[in-house]
Amino acid sequence: MTATGDWIDNLPDVGGELERSSTAERVADLLRGHIIDGVLAPGARLSEERIGKKFRVSRNTLREAFRLLGHERLLVHEFNRGVFVAKPDAADVVDLFRVRRTVELGAVRAGADAPPEAVAAIGAAVEQGERARERGDWEGIGTANMAFHRAVSGLVGSPRIDEMMRQILAELRLVFHVMAAPRDFYEPYLDRNRAIYELMAAGAFDTAAAELSGYFDIAERQLLDAFTAPAKRG
Repeated sequence: MTATGDWIDNLPDVGGELERSSTAERVADLLRGHIIDGVLAPGARLSEERIGKKFRVSRNTLREAFRLLGHERLLVHEFNRGVFVAKPDAADVVDLFRVRRTVELGAVRAGADAPPEAVAAIGAAVEQGERARERGDWEGIGTANMAFHRAVSGLVGSPRIDEMMRQILAELRLVFHVMAAPRDFYEPYLDRNRAIYELMAAGAFDTAAAELSGYFDIAERQLLDAFTAPAKRG
């Protein structure tokens, strides 16, 4: 699977900002955002020359950004071949859902103490997904789903958890590329997201956590089945 379109040409022109901040972290954040949005697919090759020119950063800065994303399991360096977007496997699915159950379910159970704007952010992500469905934008639904789960973890109000979840969701979006039919995978979860949000908006956080737990069980099984399907056919 390759990157969607000529994604490098579509990167924002932020060279001046990057020169001022001079941070590999900012470059890494921009690339991570492209992974979360589904623009970069597993196995896509990253052109050091073209990305460096687009962002107007030095090769050393770009390589440091690649290194940071490598530590997050989002990129891999292949000797004499270059840097590629990572290809998660079934074991990654299991571990990612283990983390999600710990963080997101804990966040929902503690949601009664969250400020109203944190719950409202979850509702905004639900509406984002519903608007994408109206447009028939199935990848857009996937992006909205990422926003939904990031907002769920945001109930805790922890910058550290928010940062960690951004990395987890980027890995998860790479996992989602295994699903051959994005509409069939993403669309049913829109109604689940709506139901979970409405439970939280009504203050029923324990019930919302139970619903989310079942949601995770179904999603994890779908993804594991997709990863093992080729082996079963063989």
